[in-house]
Amino acid sequence: MAGGKETPRQKMIGMMYLVLTALLALNVSKEILNAFVIVEDGLNATNTNFDGKNGVLYAKFEKQMADNPGKAKPFYDKAKIVRQSAKDLCKIVDDIRSDLYLKVQGLPNKQVADTFKLKQLDSKDNYDIPTHYMLGPEPEAPKEPEAHSIPLKNALIKYKKDLTAMVPEKDRATLKLGLNTDDVYSYSDEKKVSWEFNNFDHTTMAATMCILSGIKNDIKNAESDVVNTLLKAITANDFSFDAVEAKVVSESDYVTAGEEYKADIFVSAHNSAQDPEVLIGKIDESDSKHPKILGNGEKVSVSQGVGKYTVKTSSQGDQEYSGVINVKGPGGEITSYPFQHKYKVAAPSYSVAATKMNVFYIGVDNPVTISVGGTSPNDIIPGLTGANGSIVSAGKPGEYIVKVKDGTKCDINVSVKQKDGAKAMGKQEFRVKHVPKPNAKFAGVVGDGPATTGELNTAGGVVADMPDFAFDLKFPILSWNMSVNINGLFVDKAAVGPSITADQKSLLQKCKKGGRILIEDVYVTAPEGKMKIPGCSIKVK
Repeated sequence: MAGGKETPRQKMIGMMYLVLTALLALNVSKEILNAFVIVEDGLNATNTNFDGKNGVLYAKFEKQMADNPGKAKPFYDKAKIVRQSAKDLCKIVDDIRSDLYLKVQGLPNKQVADTFKLKQLDSKDNYDIPTHYMLGPEPEAPKEPEAHSIPLKNALIKYKKDLTAMVPEKDRATLKLGLNTDDVYSYSDEKKVSWEFNNFDHTTMAATMCILSGIKNDIKNAESDVVNTLLKAITANDFSFDAVEAKVVSESDYVTAGEEYKADIFVSAHNSAQDPEVLIGKIDESDSKHPKILGNGEKVSVSQGVGKYTVKTSSQGDQEYSGVINVKGPGGEITSYPFQHKYKVAAPSYSVAATKMNVFYIGVDNPVTISVGGTSPNDIIPGLTGANGSIVSAGKPGEYIVKVKDGTKCDINVSVKQKDGAKAMGKQEFRVKHVPKPNAKFAGVVGDGPATTGELNTAGGVVADMPDFAFDLKFPILSWNMSVNINGLFVDKAAVGPSITADQKSLLQKCKKGGRILIEDVYVTAPEGKMKIPGCSIKVK
């Protein structure tokens, strides 16, 4: 399932690692660190799914042993070894997680690994302890016993080798177990680096915990592939079943919008000589003894008794689908088994960010985007504290407008609607600033500069210039004054509004080469009210 070609689940998790780690490198808020909690929860859910899927496979082995122990026992014995090997290797990973948790959290006593949850960890951004624990004092050349990644890597290599030896030789060429521990090329370092350095060098505790959970995914995934191969090695015609139950096992019940959600839909005991029919659609509940799909339903591709259901996700939040599995009995009769399944679609990432910059300006509309992984934008409840202002919807899901009137700092608080009320997700701080003053511009001059008589004669008036400001704001000119040096004396003429007056034009015509023109007392309408802005000084050339 893994190997050279990654599954969409693995691509998704890998991409989330990269995005979240990159954001952490930029020193983004603690909400980004908490996103790793969501990733780990998804990985743990996938681990649980693999346990369920593997449990079904071992149950089939038990059935084979009951029906035909002579044929089943050689493969059954190997399956038990695979099961124990996976369990032992998962314990190694859990022990590493436990030790790391204790060291980062500063806990002195050894505890059970399952009691440690990433969301309970205080120092999720700590990378010194995980790096030293996994790689030792020399990350680029890790050595035992300081580098705990070395025995983990060796255990993964041995596990893969032992599992490959378990399957019949004819199946080894097509068996893709993943668990790749080879060196990889690092584009940032422009050289090949070791598997352990690539995974654990300067990796935060939050990311390290997720990587270790991902390794457990791969361990159980490989276990599933090998046990399934061993099961298929037994003659499928020996199956005889008298109890059938519909099963749905997804690769992950946590996906991001835009990724594919995939699930295996199958009956827990099936005859591989005949594939069932899997239909997706709303179930007619009028006859519980003979379930069927309303209408024709969506037919799912079936291979070796397993329906391969794939759907492109778009809408965020809780999703649900249902259907039936139609199985032909020994006498040709069709028996239908209904199923229902739920999964959650999350946003590709979650954050609270000002669209323009990490600051709110007084008196203007400050755009903000808010998203929470696994939650529909319609269920997000934003709030503003610490400043005299408000936050309102901008008309599109997840987009808001913040208005502030005073203060130096404020917080955006984020909660989400749940069945039992609202749940607080956290807050993010923003700076509050006054809108910077623009500069007066006349005849193309801002501040102090030259202008030709032609440029002066064609100048239409004064404008407020602020080219580098993130907001497209207009500052209407209320009034301004022009002073022109004529025969050693400055003569003043005032104007109301931005346009140059006839008297001011007359003054310009009297100004000779080398003369000085001053634009002063410029008043504009700003978001906060009337404002005086810097003028400009022009030398006629």
